[in-house]
Amino acid sequence: MTITVSALFRAAALAAATAGTIFVAVQINHPPMVAASAELTEWTVRSCAKAVMAALALAGITGMYLRQYRRVGLLGLAGYLIFAAGYLSMVGVEIMAATVLPGLARTNPAYVNDVIVAAAGGHPAGDIGGLQMLFNLSGAGYMLGGLLFGIALFRSGVLARWASALLAAGTAGTASLAVLPESFNRPIAVPVGVALVGLGVSLWRNHASSALEDAPPVLQPAGR
Repeated sequence: MTITVSALFRAAALAAATAGTIFVAVQINHPPMVAASAELTEWTVRSCAKAVMAALALAGITGMYLRQYRRVGLLGLAGYLIFAAGYLSMVGVEIMAATVLPGLARTNPAYVNDVIVAAAGGHPAGDIGGLQMLFNLSGAGYMLGGLLFGIALFRSGVLARWASALLAAGTAGTASLAVLPESFNRPIAVPVGVALVGLGVSLWRNHASSALEDAPPVLQPAGR
């Protein structure tokens, strides 16, 4: 089977749109962020879905960057690398949430509560060790990387600008959760999911032109 550039861009577009859809879906009727919830099967299923979402989003933004790497410049490169690091660390966080926290919730619920509080950007009562740094890096990568990458996409104008702006605003807006009530946690994630869907659809629609734009000029034989 021959793997073409066009097929890879289509795969990245599908990955981004699927990631956005999952991201919105997992916010619906999400269980409370407490240790007792970690014992539920629903918690494990949602955490696994979030890990898949983050992996798909990583593939999607990689395709977006490669589609226009010449136009987004250093800002786009910096945004992509930081955003990618955020999603990569998010995969690890969600795998931990699905496989480690359910067991700990039965034996050490106080620690699990502290982990959940820290993951949500709060201040845990106890010491959670190196997880605090992981959560900080994941959050910073998601917010700063999404902001820079969204701005770079908007400036390049290759993909849908409304979705690029929504990505920048949605990821940066996550910082407001530090002062907003917990009830805003789920709704504020929805714009990023919608942005990923929009960017994925936009990449799918215009990926074919990238091969023509980036291809080297064809040299014609003299005298023709």
